[in-house]
Amino acid sequence: MLTHDIPIHPAAQQVKVAVDNCIFTVVEGQLHLLLIQMTRVPYRGMWALPGGLIETHESLDTAAARILSEETGVADVYLEQLYTFGHPRRDPAGRVIAVAYFALIHAAGLTLRTQPKYADVRWWPCAHVPQLAYDHDDVAAYARQRLERKLVYTNVVWSLLPRQFTLSELQTVYEAVLGRPLDKRNFRKKILTLGLIESVGATAMRGAHRPAMLYRFTRREPQHIAML
Repeated sequence: MLTHDIPIHPAAQQVKVAVDNCIFTVVEGQLHLLLIQMTRVPYRGMWALPGGLIETHESLDTAAARILSEETGVADVYLEQLYTFGHPRRDPAGRVIAVAYFALIHAAGLTLRTQPKYADVRWWPCAHVPQLAYDHDDVAAYARQRLERKLVYTNVVWSLLPRQFTLSELQTVYEAVLGRPLDKRNFRKKILTLGLIESVGATAMRGAHRPAMLYRFTRREPQHIAML
């Protein structure tokens, strides 16, 4: 029997707690995931979710916000606790239980930055995310699944859009998350019937198309709906 396989009494365990953040946005009609590039072995050169160990004085929510800000420059984002990942060998450094969080943001104009201990920070198209360090492939897949489900019964999509937007931009975000096209006429009828959005009484040019009516969400806070 290997040394690390010998059972340890629970009172003598050295278990650490970490948080991992799954942050999504939509860029040019595609859903993207925020990742950092590792510099230390055994994951040097690989990409990972922004995460780290919590400090002794922190709550989980506080740690998630701090780590996200330090490692990516993203701050003032609503983070929702997602799931707890606790496989005994998920971290080669020892026994680490990770509490995953996820959030949605409108990333236009956002400047990313990271700490010197990481090589890079970048938005990756979810369709082309590389193999991730630790068990982050599983974490990201779980977060993506949760996001798709939340679009069906909540108004969470407001987090991915600017304050004012066109109906085409709104539909593009839904299609990017769901990974499939939606019927334009049915989508617009449904979204307007629900009362989730309202016209701002103005139009805007979008590319070479004619001016489009601008809308805004009547509430920019979580609520349950029957969207899809």
